[in-house]
Amino acid sequence: MPITGLKRKQPKTFRVKVNTMDSEMEFSCEIKWKGKDLFDLVCRALGLRETWFFGLQYSNKGMITWLKMERKVLDQDIPKEVPATFSFLAKFYPEKVEEELLQEITQHLFFLQVQKQILDEEIFCSPKATILLASYAVQAKYGDYDPNFHKPGFLAPEELLPKRVLWQYQMTPDMWEERITGWYAGHRGIARYEAELNYLKIAQDLEMYGVNYFPITQKKNHTDSLLGVDAKGIHVYSINNRFSSNKSFEWSSIQNISYSEKELTIKPIDKKAEVFKFFSSQPKVNKLIMQLFIGNHDLFMRRRRVDPIEIQQLKAQAREEKARKKMEHQQLAREQQLREEAERAKEELERRLFEVEDEARQTGDALRRSEVAAELLAEKAQIAEEEAKLLAQNAAEAEQECHRLELAALKTKEEKCLMEHKMREAEIIAMKLAKESDRRAKEAEHLKQDLEEAQKAEEKAKRKLQDINKVHLHPPAAKGTPYFSAEARDASAERGSSKMHLRDIDLKRLSLEIERERLDYLDKSRKFEDRLKELKSEIHDLKLEEKQAGFLSHWSKVLGSLNRSSGRSCKAPLWMKAFEADLLDSRPWAGLAHPFNVTGGTLPQTPQEKPPLQSDPGNVGTGTRKHIKVQQHKTDVIYI
Repeated sequence: MPITGLKRKQPKTFRVKVNTMDSEMEFSCEIKWKGKDLFDLVCRALGLRETWFFGLQYSNKGMITWLKMERKVLDQDIPKEVPATFSFLAKFYPEKVEEELLQEITQHLFFLQVQKQILDEEIFCSPKATILLASYAVQAKYGDYDPNFHKPGFLAPEELLPKRVLWQYQMTPDMWEERITGWYAGHRGIARYEAELNYLKIAQDLEMYGVNYFPITQKKNHTDSLLGVDAKGIHVYSINNRFSSNKSFEWSSIQNISYSEKELTIKPIDKKAEVFKFFSSQPKVNKLIMQLFIGNHDLFMRRRRVDPIEIQQLKAQAREEKARKKMEHQQLAREQQLREEAERAKEELERRLFEVEDEARQTGDALRRSEVAAELLAEKAQIAEEEAKLLAQNAAEAEQECHRLELAALKTKEEKCLMEHKMREAEIIAMKLAKESDRRAKEAEHLKQDLEEAQKAEEKAKRKLQDINKVHLHPPAAKGTPYFSAEARDASAERGSSKMHLRDIDLKRLSLEIERERLDYLDKSRKFEDRLKELKSEIHDLKLEEKQAGFLSHWSKVLGSLNRSSGRSCKAPLWMKAFEADLLDSRPWAGLAHPFNVTGGTLPQTPQEKPPLQSDPGNVGTGTRKHIKVQQHKTDVIYI
């Protein structure tokens, strides 16, 4: 037998693409496979065990159809494209998601499908509920909120909220993101499966959740209505209202459901209740409605029976899995918390390390600055020590100088007292001279009067003598003129001449006395002027010394105040020492005005400028006084 005959003939296959809510899968199917074979292959690929909620959906000529499990795949009206495309979707919905959805994959697929229906507005939801659902969706996708990682702009509101809600309010994407983030931050610590379960628990309370709508027409009044099928029963809605039903039939209250080609009949258990009949648009739609009736009713009855062993095991595994995941989540939360604390501690340590390094750097800089400052201070200390020595020397010199100035001041005071005593003596002498001058003036006045009387007498005598001479030389011719004899005239002439001679002698003697007294007076005046000059020069020298002593005492006070303010000795400048020496060694300058004024003017400073004392003959015996004005101070004026 040839080897080729031993080879098994390979079965013919066809390719199928199955789209789930979050993935795409391709399979190679055998020609003889039924719908259940393909469905089981997809469930095994997904790891799904709760297969009774799902089905394979496809579109045939614009009509949504579910793949039949008992028939071959190729015998059904599947798309002729290659590969044939199916959608793995939830066909039936649970009444309570928390109790019926056991596996995490089942819960995740339901979450994705319900979220898509809400965003596509197949399920109506209020704006507030959509924001809450969006926050759970973000929690399921991104985990816990971290402001360092989730920066503004990481959310896309158009992917989380229905367009109807976005258009209803005039809000920017940033405002929507802020609203969603506010709820999202409050879900910290919720795991992904818990967030998805919370999402489904909110969604299952919505009016349009899990309802499949079909347009129908009643036979009696031919009015258009909507037939809704869900996990609780059958509902009839008006064409414009999908929220509140006009009529409802619970699965527990339905006795029988039958259909013909176009007509479907719902017979209640209550015999008094009216049988509800309606028509659909196509026979295929009736078949689809009957499939939904049967599947939802089976699940309704299954929920109310004791679970088989397989379901019990599945629920036990689900509980164990949830408990394990909860423990893992708690452990993960603790680890995350510990990691966050460790990161915070690390950040704190890094911050403290940075602060310590910064402090160390600052300390090093401060140390370097301190070293430089210490060197500068050492140099300054050396300079200060030298300055202290110099200042101590200057202080000693200043102290000696002060002592010398004090001695000079004492000497100046003694000299001043002596000069004051001399001035007082000079004043007394001036007063005595003034009195003597007044007395002499009065005597001169009396002598002047006597001189005038003598002169008058002399003139009178001369006139008489002339008259006598005229009589002797020219005797009178007139009659009656008395006649004297020659002897008588000679005797009278002798008497008159002798008398004139005595008068001349007295006048000469008086003139000599007056001249002598005038000369004595001039001599005394000259001596007094010389004495006054000496007193003026001494007073001028004393005033200069007093001014110098006051100037030096002022500088000593200034230096003392500087010493007290700085706390150490202050060196006197060289120019002040030189100035002190000049002041102490100097004498009155030639151009300095003398403080004494004579006859209302300034006394001359040199002997050459002294006006000579000349005797005026015209003033002899006239009693004229010469005023000498002695001025020591502004208020002390003495007339001599």
